[in-house]
Amino acid sequence: MRRLAAVVLTGTALLSGCSTEGDSGDPLQVANSLEPARPAVSPAQPGTPDGAVLPLGRATAVAVAGGRVAVAVAEPPSVLLYPLDTLADPVVVPLPGPAERLTALDGAVEAPVPGSGVVVTVRADGTATRREVAGGPVDVAVVGGRTVVARRDARLVDVDDRAVTGVSSPDQVVGVGDEAVVLDRPRSAVFDLRLSADPDPDRSGPRLGAGLRAGDGATSMVADRFGRVFVVDTRGGELMAFSVDPLIMRQRYPVPGAPYGIAYDRQRDLVWVTLTGLNQVVAFDVAGGEPVEKHRYATVRQPDSVAVDPGSGRVFVASGDGQGMQVIGT
Repeated sequence: MRRLAAVVLTGTALLSGCSTEGDSGDPLQVANSLEPARPAVSPAQPGTPDGAVLPLGRATAVAVAGGRVAVAVAEPPSVLLYPLDTLADPVVVPLPGPAERLTALDGAVEAPVPGSGVVVTVRADGTATRREVAGGPVDVAVVGGRTVVARRDARLVDVDDRAVTGVSSPDQVVGVGDEAVVLDRPRSAVFDLRLSADPDPDRSGPRLGAGLRAGDGATSMVADRFGRVFVVDTRGGELMAFSVDPLIMRQRYPVPGAPYGIAYDRQRDLVWVTLTGLNQVVAFDVAGGEPVEKHRYATVRQPDSVAVDPGSGRVFVASGDGQGMQVIGT
């Protein structure tokens, strides 16, 4: 209880002090002179990874959708679709460039390709369509039936055909009910993106709401079924939980080892976090008042990405160093 109270007071102080983009007094300016936090350069793996490992090139993202495990690889840029039942003979879908993230939506995966200015929708049967999205698209979400696209280079978040400004580097977006949260890595901050109607006619339409600092080097986030957003602080070694409407930090839990990749198993209320400094993946039960560690496994080297099959509970860890995709049956 003492930990939670301290967190809420800290979050409230940041909320009340938040100001707009360009204000020299903005407490959410770039966290420090360092680059945005990145995964640690993993050490050599001294033992054998748990589970099975499928050979694979350098992976940039992994997701589960439509009865497939989708893995984005950098060379050549493509998405590999592995059937969940066999994990063999993947369908290869070429991309015009590397995808930083894969988002599972309606049985397909969205693959934003920032360097090429397109978002590619990859379906379970291997067919794909692309749409032009200028300004470095890096993430896609559907929130309350509305398509939200984070465009890092343009410093915009698109909500359908409306552009929302105010985030200097929109690096990821997740939906929480009918609202969204945007992650800004250089500022190590999260922002409330208001999509619902406002009784004030001057504030109608999507708009940026409050912003809160999220540790020293936040890199990834995921939403759970309780309306919370979990954020990993890679530089500070923490797992943080935020509620929305209003945006408040509720928990911060130490997770040593340069946490980076994150995934949520909504059937079991487990948040899986990869530890790039240790070559491990750890699962926390988040159904209660604070995270409780339930599983910990040795991984492939450079475990930058993780995904979960909600049906079986199997975990897929993809190596950013070309060491393959690991399959862990829990």
